[in-house]
Amino acid sequence: MGQSLTKNYIHIIFGTKNNFPFIKSPVESELHSYIGGICRELECTPIKVGGYTDHVHIVCLLSKKIALMKLIEEVKSHSSKWMKTKGEFLKKFYWQDGYGAFSVNPSEIDKVIAYIENQHEHHRKRSFKEEYLAFLKKYKVDYDERYIWE
Repeated sequence: MGQSLTKNYIHIIFGTKNNFPFIKSPVESELHSYIGGICRELECTPIKVGGYTDHVHIVCLLSKKIALMKLIEEVKSHSSKWMKTKGEFLKKFYWQDGYGAFSVNPSEIDKVIAYIENQHEHHRKRSFKEEYLAFLKKYKVDYDERYIWE
């Protein structure tokens, strides 16, 4: 086989340190755009970036040229530095250490996009912690809750 061909949709989720609600208007949409730009620079085509005050969701096509862990490291590092430039209040901005990353079936991508677009409505009923634990359960990920929120 002469070519290496891939198409891996990835849904990445990570939160702010201590789930602090740093991500508010007007910086929210700017942050989502900035994260999309980082993904583009790393040849990981962003499909949808969104979230709520204490976390982000990224759906992208993972490039065959970069490991998932490196993509997340770059996104978190650069976006954290960028957030710190957006005002005195945000100088204390940090992402939590961990993340969740889940494969997405191409036939389900529209559902995931709609889910991310409706984060504000969704989080009127459910906290980020509840949402994240539901993802871990759905994908049958073994975890120790003592270490998820550090």
